[in-house]
Amino acid sequence: MAVNPFAAAVRRAPADRIAVDTPSGSLSYGELVARSEALAQQLEASSGPVLLYGHKEPALIVGIVSALLLQRPYIPVDPVIPAARMTSILNLAQPGAVVATSPLPSAFLAELRHHRIPVIVLDPLAADLMPVPGHCPVTVDYAPEAPAYILFTSGTTGVPKGVAIPYRALWHFTRWLLALRPLWPGHEVFLNQAPFNFDLSVMDLYGALLTGSTLFCITRDEIASPRVLFARLQGAPLTVWVSTPSFARFCLAERSFAQELLPNLRSFLFCGETLSSVVACALLERFPEAEVWNTYGPTETTVAVTAVRVTEEMAGGEEPLPVGWPAHGMELRICQPGGPLCSLPAGAIGEIVISGPQVALGYLGMDPGGEASGFVRLSENRLAYRTGDLGRIDPPSGLLYWHGRIDRQLKLHGYRLELEEIEAHLRHLPGVSDAAVIPVLREGQPDYLAAFLLIDPPASSELAAAEGIALTAWVRQRLSAVLPSYALPRIVQRIDTPPLTPNGKLDRRALVGTLRT
Repeated sequence: MAVNPFAAAVRRAPADRIAVDTPSGSLSYGELVARSEALAQQLEASSGPVLLYGHKEPALIVGIVSALLLQRPYIPVDPVIPAARMTSILNLAQPGAVVATSPLPSAFLAELRHHRIPVIVLDPLAADLMPVPGHCPVTVDYAPEAPAYILFTSGTTGVPKGVAIPYRALWHFTRWLLALRPLWPGHEVFLNQAPFNFDLSVMDLYGALLTGSTLFCITRDEIASPRVLFARLQGAPLTVWVSTPSFARFCLAERSFAQELLPNLRSFLFCGETLSSVVACALLERFPEAEVWNTYGPTETTVAVTAVRVTEEMAGGEEPLPVGWPAHGMELRICQPGGPLCSLPAGAIGEIVISGPQVALGYLGMDPGGEASGFVRLSENRLAYRTGDLGRIDPPSGLLYWHGRIDRQLKLHGYRLELEEIEAHLRHLPGVSDAAVIPVLREGQPDYLAAFLLIDPPASSELAAAEGIALTAWVRQRLSAVLPSYALPRIVQRIDTPPLTPNGKLDRRALVGTLRT
């Protein structure tokens, strides 16, 4: 029987080693394995994916490991996701069971009961899980092409898309990631900043689990309170920092964020958005003993497919920073956007197309290789993914440089957003006839979203009279039912006539000029 390498790694880790460290408590590997086995025993009666609902509770990691033991795809859903969006995920993924480590919204709980989907509620430490006496450990024959997890990303139609990542892709990514830098197995401590429904978390979660190391989780509440956050970080045994560049920039605003605060830190790993030279230079100066790594890759190709260590010389050069060389076995082509998969001349800017073992199985409910999916089949029947990203490969070095998006998708503080999705929801608000959403930049990077509304004259008196803060509050309150908090516009402004470009398209640059802050 082929053994699942992820489940095997967790089982062979030292039993007394701390596996997960969170504000709500910690679990050793011995406790993690025992409680994951117990949960797997409860889940054996069901079939299909396991939906995991929670934030950073240790019990959520128990749910992930139990899914690995059973070789069932898990679907992480953070409590920040609105109930309506969760219902869309439920309908697309059709999970066989739900494991909740945070209280479920009543509307979503009603949907689960309607569909007769069993729900297992765990306390934060999963201390209520006890293995069945005499029950053999769960063992399932390893199937590399089976989906390991499903993550839901924004969709241009307003409906989220489920990306199915197979074990084959996850194994290739993690082996490459762990080979980038020297590691001390069993003694590393990985920072977990991203929630588990964001694929950046795969980098730190599996970095820790595969090396028998510790996952050090910081929560949304801690990030919202810098005083609490830095009190927890003070002297923390972190060795590997995994986060978005935006979070590092946020931390750099605190003068104490330096090597003295985190004396064991040896690596920064960045993904999810653009790393600026300003942030890279500041980190290299404040953490002289740490390496800074820049990586690139969309969710559809398993977190990251390129990486480069950023040197002082590189950081002091011109923007943008390179995003790295491809992982072994991964092929990157620079092609004409929307055109055939023929590589453009060396050094030309075009669409980044990725093929190789890290490419996902496709989207749930969509034909992989269908024109609308973004996945295309190569002549040898392998899937490639058209990223929609613009890039170029430097001819002398072979380094990839990222040059923005073809469409209007963007990364905001690490979260991938489709502006068309937000606009679609705005147009469904009563009294709104048209809407536009733009990112407002800070130091060249998206800092927040601004929405512009064209409001019908016969709109409700509440909307017709709303201006400024009142209009923003009215819109945000209604959008919060269908969009996560990070996708809500910070500023909402009405417009009488949308500005147009000479070819009749909405002039988004002109909108920026009308913004009242």
